[in-house]
Amino acid sequence: MNDPYLPPTSVVVIKRHRLATRVWHWVTVVTMFVMIGSGIGIFKAHPRLYWGRYGANFDTAWTTLDQWPSWIVTLLNLLTIPTSYNLAISRRWHLLFALVLAFALLGFMIVSLINRHFQRDLRVRAAELAPQAVAHDVREHIAFRFHDPKRPGAYNILQKLSYVATIFVLIPLMILTGLTMSPGMDAAWPWLLEVFGGRQSARSIHFIAATGLVLFIVVHIALVILAGAWNEVRSMITGRWAVPAHPPEDIA
Repeated sequence: MNDPYLPPTSVVVIKRHRLATRVWHWVTVVTMFVMIGSGIGIFKAHPRLYWGRYGANFDTAWTTLDQWPSWIVTLLNLLTIPTSYNLAISRRWHLLFALVLAFALLGFMIVSLINRHFQRDLRVRAAELAPQAVAHDVREHIAFRFHDPKRPGAYNILQKLSYVATIFVLIPLMILTGLTMSPGMDAAWPWLLEVFGGRQSARSIHFIAATGLVLFIVVHIALVILAGAWNEVRSMITGRWAVPAHPPEDIA
């Protein structure tokens, strides 16, 4: 809240998100919602996870749905697509939107290399990984200060690491392990089974990567709300982001 005894701060509007980033963001929002829900539907058909090439009811699973807290099971039931049990429909929705996810990511990567979004905004520099720099960003986040007054449009190191992990690790891992679970793709690319240690290991890794994406989404939404939901959402629609101008002593 602004001090009533100080003059009101002006608002500076900057360009933050390019069109390709905004389109990819909203396509991914819809895609991830459907894929998470349909993926839960597929998982509930056999709610056990294994390591190795084989997995059936009598094999030893490293986790099963009945081991999870009841509130998680309730949440999964609410998110399942379709709401009634239908493995065939869950698979169709999942595979359809997997194609959307893969090609949207590919297009976003190509455009971001051309317009230098990756090099300009997401490049992680050695100085940013210094313990002091990371600790500083953590303290700033705890204090609900999410941008640098000197460079308000720049990504901080925590943002960079989370986006890089999501774009270049988690989503590609989801795509590759999803392909590994397809018998047709195994016939065409048998090396996938070797890379991931078998179809059941691929299924487990797929689940772990999906969990990582869900955690990213939850944290992302929480930070958007804390940073100012309307301003953040508007910037992802129009590309323009309003940031308060800081007094000189704050940016010296």
